[in-house]
Amino acid sequence: MKIYPYERLNRPVALRVTSVSLKLPDGTRDQLETTAYSTQQQAVALGIAGHNDWMSATIGLSATLPPGANVPDAAWSDLRVLAVLTDGETNVRTSAELMRDEPEGRDWSGSVEVLRDDHLGRASLSVYAVGTVDGVRGRSIAETDRSWVVDTVSDDPVRGLQLDVRTTSFRKSSREWLRSYADAPWIVDASARVPTVFVNTDVEDVVELLDSNGSGVESKVRDLLVAQMSTDVWTAVFHGAIGALEVEPGGGPVFPTDWRGEVLREMLPDVIPGVHVEEALRQVHRRRTGDSGWVELQTRIHYAAVRRADATKALAYAIRSLEQLNRGSET
Repeated sequence: MKIYPYERLNRPVALRVTSVSLKLPDGTRDQLETTAYSTQQQAVALGIAGHNDWMSATIGLSATLPPGANVPDAAWSDLRVLAVLTDGETNVRTSAELMRDEPEGRDWSGSVEVLRDDHLGRASLSVYAVGTVDGVRGRSIAETDRSWVVDTVSDDPVRGLQLDVRTTSFRKSSREWLRSYADAPWIVDASARVPTVFVNTDVEDVVELLDSNGSGVESKVRDLLVAQMSTDVWTAVFHGAIGALEVEPGGGPVFPTDWRGEVLREMLPDVIPGVHVEEALRQVHRRRTGDSGWVELQTRIHYAAVRRADATKALAYAIRSLEQLNRGSET
């Protein structure tokens, strides 16, 4: 939790996406259906219309300021509301000013433009209410507590971890680094723009098992295998996210705005339970960069990964199927 040396609103700004349209090369616009964005997921999927050549997207926004924003004796003046789109991969930051719907109301609306060439994958969309406080202009007095995700590629508006799964022969791979892992069934590359799982086709029947739609014991073994893979993925991406943190001038870590930020917000409550995610991030960063505590934290990280992979459920189902199979063979 940040401490500000001036008076602010103590509740967040509520942000909603109200419309999405794409500008195409011929100058026309494609107004997307409401399935292009999800209020529950707080995500926008610009790939849902199937256009590979869109030039820009216009996202309509509506923001509601918390109570107290418009009181006559407020500690701020020159109130403005800004939508800010941030892309950590391309280092692009776009802002757009929203306009008040009614003279004394708390609802503001407008739109932000997303230029296709400025983004590779996911960007983060937030809204800030700013004003002049104690003679200082542009001070933030309230903001969204959770950013929306704007995905320029996906056709599904979800904010969860997106993976690229590829099957390849590790021994014959054109990626020389994969050849060093020729005896591994899979490897997770957390350094890629999108976390990538490489599945080794040299391991007999592993791809067939993962792709199988069978029932009975085979399906439970497949689910167990997927749970193990998922545990490895969550562990790898968490370490990848922690290892790539940017640090503020004062030494505090900053949440990434891409998939790394989503991973950290998802796992930190289990890694450092009982505290706000920002404090959890600071504690994990201190342990990783300090003299002690990082090794002891690995158990919590593994536990968080196991939970997200539903490994316990997959194991229970597999054991139950084996028990049923054994009882059937005995009779």
